[in-house]
Amino acid sequence: MAGSVLIVDDETVVIKSCERILAPEGYSVQGATRAREAMDMIKKVDFDLIITDLKMPEVDGIELIRWIRKNNPGSGIVVITGYPSQESIKDSLELGIIDYLPKPFSPQLLIDVTEKAFTAIKATSGKERPEAEEDIETKLKDIMEVIEKYKTKPGALIPVLQKVQGVVGYLPPAVQRIIAKELNLPVSEVHAVVSFYSFFTMKPKGKHNVRVCLGTACYVKRAAEILDKVKEYLGIDEGGITEDKKFSLETVRCLGACGLAPVVVVDHDIYGSVDPVKVSETIKQYT
Repeated sequence: MAGSVLIVDDETVVIKSCERILAPEGYSVQGATRAREAMDMIKKVDFDLIITDLKMPEVDGIELIRWIRKNNPGSGIVVITGYPSQESIKDSLELGIIDYLPKPFSPQLLIDVTEKAFTAIKATSGKERPEAEEDIETKLKDIMEVIEKYKTKPGALIPVLQKVQGVVGYLPPAVQRIIAKELNLPVSEVHAVVSFYSFFTMKPKGKHNVRVCLGTACYVKRAAEILDKVKEYLGIDEGGITEDKKFSLETVRCLGACGLAPVVVVDHDIYGSVDPVKVSETIKQYT
């Protein structure tokens, strides 16, 4: 079993949809239409991931997240929302949510966000790959110099993450823990920011990074087919790196170029109206 998931939403159709999509992926999925019902379930079951709407009957979504953090701090949290206010984003991030799941969402987006959330949950366990430990050890001095430069400045977290990612190439859990300790922040807050912004990555990348957008506008224009063609051409899965370290592949929710859908980005080059049949020709330019 991939893991246990609780869906909290006052719309039964959303819960049923999540169950239908996630169950075939190996997840154990349960649902609750009210926050208090969810609380009773959480008292009995140690869910790995809780996906909850912010607008809930009886108990506000932010209050529910606070309750979860107090009573079941090991659970990962993803927020379902249509149009989040800046205040709700701030409150949610401070409470250590992993990601947002915007309504309406495609099946592939739900799967992607869930997989990303479980990656972040596993990262908090403290287990580190040997190569990641080596990366950190050899670059620790540079990492500390970056942190020292920004730690006394307001809003230091994002600049530090950007600069450290430039040094290491990515932001593995051990690096996030160093940053959290030096900036006197909860590790959960650092994880939340890294997970929320698509320009941060917890995985190493190849010389050329290929990103396929699976946002709604792109998805309805055959983005899933494009992703399959890229996987086939490069011989890697999403999140993977080719053996020669030349290419890495990832998906994103939105690249801010919906008018160009479907969109593929290679490094900083944006390709719009991509034809799934011809996408390999685009990537071939970088070989």
